[in-house]
Amino acid sequence: MPTRPLMIRLLAPLGLCSLALFAPLPAQAAACGNDGAGFAAWKSAFAAEAARAGVGQPGLRALAGAQYASRTIAADRNQKSFRYTLEKFMQVRGAETIIAQGRKRKARDAAFYDALERQYGVPAGVLIAIHGMETGFGGFMGDSAVVSAITTLAYDCRRSDFFIPHAIGALKLVDRGTITADTRGAKHGELGHTQFLPGNALTYGVDANGDGRVDLYNLADALASTANFLRQKGWQPGAGYQEGEPNFRVIQQWNAAGVYQKAIAIMAARIDRP
Repeated sequence: MPTRPLMIRLLAPLGLCSLALFAPLPAQAAACGNDGAGFAAWKSAFAAEAARAGVGQPGLRALAGAQYASRTIAADRNQKSFRYTLEKFMQVRGAETIIAQGRKRKARDAAFYDALERQYGVPAGVLIAIHGMETGFGGFMGDSAVVSAITTLAYDCRRSDFFIPHAIGALKLVDRGTITADTRGAKHGELGHTQFLPGNALTYGVDANGDGRVDLYNLADALASTANFLRQKGWQPGAGYQEGEPNFRVIQQWNAAGVYQKAIAIMAARIDRP
């Protein structure tokens, strides 16, 4: 973990990224499907949409090579842990281990987390709880091909409107060399230590270690990017983040599952406790 002052550089100007990524797509959108039968035809139609949205040849080649991700669809249909009670969810997700390890990490790398809080106003406990929850502190960041996973979800009729901007984002990340067609992540196409969806990686990604690139598989970049996401979504420095407090609504924008949101807030408070 770095202890020197963070060298922060956004992946690209935030406003320009947001405008490019979320500009309305043409009315003649590629037709979604509920199995792999129409995926090849969808890719051909979506390539035109992607090109109009500013995706270049590297991204379009990655799209052409994408495979229908059956494991991604199976995972998307079976997110049963989010239906658990809060107590059961925290037990299954190893909350006590995350808290114990998180407190050690905060103490060990205090200068790093203090620098992030000065920069973004987000306390260490929140970032550490997200890191622990998402990947077990980087222990497993996924083995699914990101481009295939995210384009499969964009094609799938269940939530295509949500995932299409993230598919465009992934292809633009390929254009920039931030990821490749073979980059591995979670089954829903999330990237790196804290599992950024590609559109969010494009918009909120930060080069925290000053090496000239955003790498969400680098811990400094990933945690700075996470803090930047939360701050840009309205995090109020110094305000509370438990349910009913001002910053809880920002945690809600990281993950839509209520049980997840409450677990993060509870674990973060225990990690931050003196």
